[in-house]
Formats: sequence, structure tokens, C-alpha cells
Amino acid sequence: MDTKKHAGRIREDPVGFVVQTAAFYQGTVCRGWRSYSNYVGTRILYEGFSATFKERILASSKVNVLIKEMANKQLDVLIKQRQDAYDAEKAANAGKKNFKPKVRPLRPEDIEARRKTLEAELAAVAKSNIDKLVCDMNSMKFIRFFAFLINNILVRMYHQGIHIKESEFLELRRVAEYCAEKKYSMVVLPCHKSHIDYLVVSYIFFRMGLALPHIAAGDNLDMPIVGKALKGAGAFFIRRSWADDQLYTSIVQEYVQELLEGGYNIECFIEGTRSRTGKLLPPKLGVLKIIMDAMLSNRIQDCYIVPISIGYDKVIETETYINELLGIPKEKESLWGVITNSRLLQLKMGRIDVRFAKPYSLRNFMNHEIERREIINKREDTDSVAKSQLLKALGYKVLADINSVSVVMPTALVGTVILTLRGRGVGRNELIRRVEWLKREILSKGGRVANFSGMETGEVVDRALGVLKDLVALQKNLLEPVFYAVKRFELSFYRNQLIHLFVHEAIIAVTMYTRIKIGGAKSTQHISQTELLNEVTFLSRLLKTDFIYNPGDIESNLEHTLEYLKKSNVIEVDSEGYVGLSDAERDKGRENYDFYCFLLWPFVETYWLAAVSLYTLIPTAKELTQQLDNNGEPQIHWVEERVFMEKTQMFGKTLYYQGDLSYFESVNMETLKNGFNRLCDYGILMMKRPTNAKEKTKVALHPDFMPSRGADGHVIASGALWDMVEHIGTFRREGKNRRDNATVSSRVLRFAEVVANAPAPVKKSALSRSKPQAHSGDSTDDDSSHGYHDNEMTRTEGREHAKRQRKYAKITSTRRAVLTMGLTFFSVVAVLGIVGCQASRLLRRR
Repeated sequence: MDTKKHAGRIREDPVGFVVQTAAFYQGTVCRGWRSYSNYVGTRILYEGFSATFKERILASSKVNVLIKEMANKQLDVLIKQRQDAYDAEKAANAGKKNFKPKVRPLRPEDIEARRKTLEAELAAVAKSNIDKLVCDMNSMKFIRFFAFLINNILVRMYHQGIHIKESEFLELRRVAEYCAEKKYSMVVLPCHKSHIDYLVVSYIFFRMGLALPHIAAGDNLDMPIVGKALKGAGAFFIRRSWADDQLYTSIVQEYVQELLEGGYNIECFIEGTRSRTGKLLPPKLGVLKIIMDAMLSNRIQDCYIVPISIGYDKVIETETYINELLGIPKEKESLWGVITNSRLLQLKMGRIDVRFAKPYSLRNFMNHEIERREIINKREDTDSVAKSQLLKALGYKVLADINSVSVVMPTALVGTVILTLRGRGVGRNELIRRVEWLKREILSKGGRVANFSGMETGEVVDRALGVLKDLVALQKNLLEPVFYAVKRFELSFYRNQLIHLFVHEAIIAVTMYTRIKIGGAKSTQHISQTELLNEVTFLSRLLKTDFIYNPGDIESNLEHTLEYLKKSNVIEVDSEGYVGLSDAERDKGRENYDFYCFLLWPFVETYWLAAVSLYTLIPTAKELTQQLDNNGEPQIHWVEERVFMEKTQMFGKTLYYQGDLSYFESVNMETLKNGFNRLCDYGILMMKRPTNAKEKTKVALHPDFMPSRGADGHVIASGALWDMVEHIGTFRREGKNRRDNATVSSRVLRFAEVVANAPAPVKKSALSRSKPQAHSGDSTDDDSSHGYHDNEMTRTEGREHAKRQRKYAKITSTRRAVLTMGLTFFSVVAVLGIVGCQASRLLRRR
């Protein structure tokens, strides 16, 4: 998609800029896509469009019945309170003459008046919520102008354009025409990597002549000016948490179902929030549940699901993501700050690739799942558990569909190769060779790689390195220039974008490593298929929150993956069924086998850290004595979840700098949370959710996993919890400076005790903003020098990390300046748009 052709450049061609502004705003100079007058779909963008929805929602029986029910409940409480107060006062003054109660029970006429008052108050609350919720798609001219603005923003940030596949879009358009005829909605479900996602999908729909979707967005984006502009472009803002507000829930449900009844397109991000790690997050099913409920209740006949993958050569928020994953307090989100930052607008960040999975009927999907699973019936008393299973199946199918069409970008190819090679760096020729190998592997597995448009691989690699210039450095003045990662944590975001393609191979490779790391003769480094299946099953189930596996059971997936690795000549299976590395792979220095291991090791490290950090939840011997109840049983030692997470990250950073943790990215908050959730599933960790807004989520170690202490009062490395730690630890990578032994175990547990006894941080940033020291040391690689793999925070990265912390301290003032500049830019463009109207009239007269 050529966005450059229609960009306005005010400094280079002020007259052309004004003409382009007018062309978008008026939509008449070019009677093509910019006019947006012949879009496919239900009619939108007319005066009074939003008001109609507001009136329908407020007048709906669902909302009004709920208002009456809520008013009656509140009234019942009030009646009871007045009667109880009267009875108590009467009892206290029994026997007194001329007793005059201060509080009297409500009379029938008072009850009716109060009921009307309560209903009016609730109706006013409902109206306020509806006004904040419903989008404002009332102006065609605004949409044309907004499209012009977005076109200019995108062309400056992503100078290589937006790329879509023609056959996919033609299929989408065919489905859109069918839906328009049947008055069905298309439910657009993109992945979510950046704030730019909001702009990209709507811009493509505008450019290609499809009805713009109504976009479900978090209310964190409902900011002055920007929020109004986004609502004008189709956004409707939903609270992040609204399950406990019955009236608000009812309004959101009614609005979404009104959109579905009218056949309006809806867009929501299946992950619910932006992925900070680069891979897909588990699905958030709130909006999908509303849609499925509308289907099950037969309020709508059908709608079509449209999964979308959006890939970027470079995501502009990665530095912010790393700060958040390290526990630094989240900066208030601002799409406006992203799109109006002059520095970002001048960057050349490559290309955007958008891919559309084949749209499908939700009705057909549900009927197929109902028939296949036999989990649900079509009566009104549909089982809630069965519905939950059906909803979850839909969510994970959408994720799988997104993965199936996602495109691996050149930056992901280069970043992955650099992070999975042995050695501190790599020369250009070797980098090109491995990129070509990786491309072939992706294609052989049915994956997709960005179209190189006839360019040589070397040119593609050079372009990618240019985009990644702040993450990958070049060391010159050597026999051969060497590229090396300076921001490994940030670079891992791009590696994680393709890990789903190789997750089965990676799990098998890491499982085989439990034998290979023992060393010795070849015969001691193989593993039986029975043991391989057991260990692969354990690791797959442990990591299931982080990865989406292929359909089928573990046995069939293992069989297929082993066959693939055999054909790739990575492994061999002997006559007795033992699996080991092939001679050819050993002769090549295990480069392909190591590739799979390097993909998964950071995640294994994180889950090991999550397990061993549970030792920080153990109360001291004194606390245990104080907590014994009357029966001599220990009480549960609850710790606030936020405090526990901060202590875990400090614990992890300490282990990293001490050499007991190989990957600095393993302290990231997102994967740690997944690890803790899995430990809850295993019954090792307990979690107590808050029952009101004032309470905090708390965690505790289950008493069955409480370790014992030795005579010296220190925790002993034994028991059920340590068995889990050790089991996960067998999959970890070892090196020259770190071996799993009694000394390491003792040191790790001592650190855990220190963290457990440390006072809770006063502020969230107290632990996470500590300035990192430059780190150096020998490689922990077991075969060759590889300091940049295990010593993630080298001197260079240590300085970069420190710089990031200083930069973060100045972020408030910087954002103010950016916002001011952005408002100025918006105002100038608006004025030029008005002036441009006159220019368009002159052009028409010609």
C-alpha cells in the first residue's frame, strides 16, 4: 500500500500540502478512495448517528428493567434501615410518656416518591455512562481529514509502507459484501503490539473502502482532544475493570449487541492489552463473550470473525515495555504522545505487514464445536461451564489463526539469529548465512516471511540492521566487522515474534539437554522415548500459559516433531528407541540444535526463578512460633502480591549478577506472572483475590509445600517445593561459571531468606529503579566463549540501562513538551485544512 504518494510535506511543498489536505477533507478532488463514499457495509458517518444509539440503549428494556431492579433493591435496604432504626429507638424508650421518635418508617407515598428518585438517579448515571461509551462517528469530513493526518504520520514513521496480501484482502472484501447483504457484522480481532495498531486497521479499511469498525479501546486513551478524535474515528472506551458494576456491564452489553443487530463492524484486540514480550498473550474474552451471548440467545443470526496479524519492522514502544517488565512504574499511556512525538515522526522504522486470516462464520464455528464436544445444548439453561469452554476454544482459535498468517519481519530474522548464535558477536557473512537458513526453516514449517521484493538477503539484512541500529552495534577495526547485541532484552521482543513456529522443537531440544549437558560418551547423552515423553509433557504443561501449541495431543505432536528433526538431520533415533544428537549435527557444532535451545532457555529460567522465589514467602522461625494457633497448626502467611513481585525481581537481579541466573530478561514481570499462575494451578502457591476496591491481592505458600529448617535455623534444600525447583532446574542452561550443586543451592536459598526478611518497599520504584552496575565476567557457555548470551548486562548494556533510568526520570517534562508540540501541530494542520477547502474549489473550477 503506497502511503507516500498521498503524503503532504509542508516544508518541501506547502501548496501541495494544502491541496492534499483539501483533497482528503472534501473528498471531491479525487473521486476515488479518498471520497470514502462507496464503502462496503452498513451506513455510518452521518449527523445524529451516535445519538440514535444513545437513545436506543437508554430506552432498551434490558437497561430499564435493571434500573428498576436496582432501585427496588436500594429501596428495600432503605426501608429496612428506617424500620430497624425506629424499632431500636422505640425499644430504648419503652415506657416513656410522650415518646416522639426521631426516625419513622417510610409511608407508602414516601416509598413511591423515593423509588422514582432512585430510578431517576440511576437513569442519570446510565446516561452519563452511555455518553462516555458510545463513539461519535457523525462526520464524513472529519474522517477524511483524520485519514489524511494518519497517512502522514504513518508514512513518516514507517517509510517502507504498509504491506498487505492482495488475495487475502479480496477474500475479506468478498466476505464484507456478503455481510453487508445479510446485515451481519464483521468482528475484527487483531493482535496488539503497539498503539499504532489502532490507526493501521482503520486506515486500511478506509483506504480499501470497507465500513470502519467500532473499536473497543481502554478508557486510558480517553484523553482530552485525542479521546474525542478517536471517538470520531470509531473508538468506544471501556473501563479496564467493570465486572462488579452491574449497570455499566448491562450498558456495554446492550451497546455491543445493538451494533451486532445493525450489522456494524466491531474491532477489539483479542489479547486485551499490548504484548510487552513480542509473543501473543492469552486471550481476553470479555467482548467475545457478549458477542457469543447474543448468538446463543438468537438476538443475531450470525457474524464473521476476522483475525488479523500486524507485524512491524520496529515497534516504537519497546523501550517503554522493557521498563515496565523490569518493574518500573508504568508511564501513563498516550497514543497522542506516540503519534505527535517529532523525534518518532522523523525515524525510519521500516515497514508494517498486515495479514488477514480467512474470515469464518461464528455460527458455523459454534455449531461445529457443539457437535464435536457435545458440551452444550441450545436451551435457555445452557451450562455456564460449557459456555466457558466454548468461549475459550474460540479465543485460542483466533490466536492460532493470527499465528498462522503472521509474517516474520526482517528485523525478527536478524534479531533472532543474533540472540541464538554462540559467541559474542557475528560477522556479516555468517549473519546472512544463518538468516537464509532461518528463512528456509520458517517456510518449511508453513510460516511466512516478509516479501523481500527480489532483494538479495544481504541487502535485507543491511536494511534490518539499519532499523535496529540502537539495539545492534557494529565493532570495527577488526579482521572482520562484527555485529553484536547491545540491548539484548529489547531485542528479545523481536525474537519472540517467531518462537511459536519452533516451540515444539525447542521443548524437545531443551529436554534432550538434560542428558547432553552431562557430557561424556555419546551413549550417555541420549534419552529414551518414554522418558522424553514424560519430560516433554511436564515442560509443555508448565509453559502452556506462554505458548500456543499445535492441535492434537502431546504424543502426536511429539511424534511429528521428532520426525521433522530427524529429516532436518538434527537428531537420530537408534534401534532401541533412544533419541540423541546426530553425528552430522555434532560435526556442525550443534548450531541448529542450539538455536532451538536458545529460544526457550530464557523462559525456563523465568519459571525456575518463579519457583525458587517462593522461598521468599517462608516466614521466619520466630514468625512461625508467633503464628501457631490454639491447635498448634501454622497460620497462612499472606504477602501482598505487589510486594512479592518486587522482591522476586530484586531476588532475580541479584541471582543474575551473582551468576546464578543466565538471562537478565528472565526477571521480566509478564512471564513471572504466568509462572506464578501455573504454580497456583499446581497448588503450590495460593492467591487471595480482593473482595473490594480497598483490598489488595495476596499470595501465600501452601502449607503442604512449606520447607523445613535445619539445626542452624536455615531452610533446607529438600521437600516438595525443592523437588519442583530441581525439576525445572534440570532444563536450565549450564556453563563454565554456573553448575547446579549444593553450593549453588545454599547460596540461592540464603539470598531468598535475605529477601524474605527485607522490609517491604515503600514505593513501587524503590526496588526497580536501582541503578545497575556494569557487569563483566567470563562466559558461562559450556562449549565456547559466549559472554553476551549469559552476561546480558555487559558494560555496554549496563550503561544503556542506566541511561534508560535517567531518561525515565525526565519523562514527565519531556511528555509535556511533546504534548504541547502535538497540539500545535494539530491546530496548524486544521487551519491549513480550512484554507485547503478554498484551494480545492479553485481546482474544481479549472
